[in-house]
Amino acid sequence: MPRPPPPKQHRKPPLSASEDVRWLAAAAGLAARGRPLSRPNPAVGAIVVHDGKVVGLGWTQPGGRPHAEAQALAMAGDRAAGATLYVTLEPCAHDSARGPSCAGLVAASPLARVVVACDDPDPRTARQGMEAIRRAGIRVEVIRSEAAEESLAGYLSLRRRGRPYVTLKLATSLDGCIALANGESHWITGAAARAHCHAMRAKSDAILVGGGTLRADAPRLDVRLPGLEDRSPDRWVLTRGSAPEGWRPLPSPEAIAELADVQYLFVEGGAATAAAFLAAGLVDRLLLYRAPILIGSGLPGIGDLGLASLDDAHGRWRLEERRRLGSDTLDVYSHVPCSPA
Repeated sequence: MPRPPPPKQHRKPPLSASEDVRWLAAAAGLAARGRPLSRPNPAVGAIVVHDGKVVGLGWTQPGGRPHAEAQALAMAGDRAAGATLYVTLEPCAHDSARGPSCAGLVAASPLARVVVACDDPDPRTARQGMEAIRRAGIRVEVIRSEAAEESLAGYLSLRRRGRPYVTLKLATSLDGCIALANGESHWITGAAARAHCHAMRAKSDAILVGGGTLRADAPRLDVRLPGLEDRSPDRWVLTRGSAPEGWRPLPSPEAIAELADVQYLFVEGGAATAAAFLAAGLVDRLLLYRAPILIGSGLPGIGDLGLASLDDAHGRWRLEERRRLGSDTLDVYSHVPCSPA
């Protein structure tokens, strides 16, 4: 009888942790290409590396298939032998009518090692994918990557918290106004800031404004960047009544838990809607576009938050990024969860 093949083994020492993190960050960059077209699947990135060189790469394709791992392995072909697969999310463990599980594909491959940045909270996979790969004799390691987790923020929020990842956008004057006292608000920020906002819309599954803003401004809320016009997100309006044609109603901020297939929600105001989401603790990321103008007694960008004291306002936001957009400034803040008492 023929002898069985020897178990898969490492032939070279593993890379340093810093190299692993660097490759995972590169995989996260690939994952960004799939957002939001991979919906309802998460946008995942994968890279196959052999002797320090990329031999295969992939990201989740529109509609969710092919998956990133399948693409990367197909590109690598025979060069996957003895290589390392870097993937931002644990390979799925469940077969479907649309294709086999990625864990099965990886387990059947000649890879020597798999590095996963985040285990999958989906109960159909939930560490089962990694275990299936280990049983095939392939070494599996979980190395946390901030870049990878950020690339999966919407999916992880939906799975772990039961709601989308929410970004609130504000475009204000230096003194925090979004319009003159009479309501005039046309083009507070310049062309570069508006283009950046459209790019952020293109990365979102859904976009939301308040009923007052919809009635007063009739915003289009689409994506008007060349080549990205098909990325316009679903349009929602915060209202307790019916929504006009082309819009979907949301009765309250808390009702975002019912948006089962929305991973990324982009909230564009107005002031009452911004305050409602902030007061409910449902904003994860804040984009503050500021134009170098002063309005004075204008309309504020955010309504009353119901704070009992100034102390309640401190320590809630962390500045992540600041950049110039033409003559305007963009500050990006992330929410700092309250520590348990």
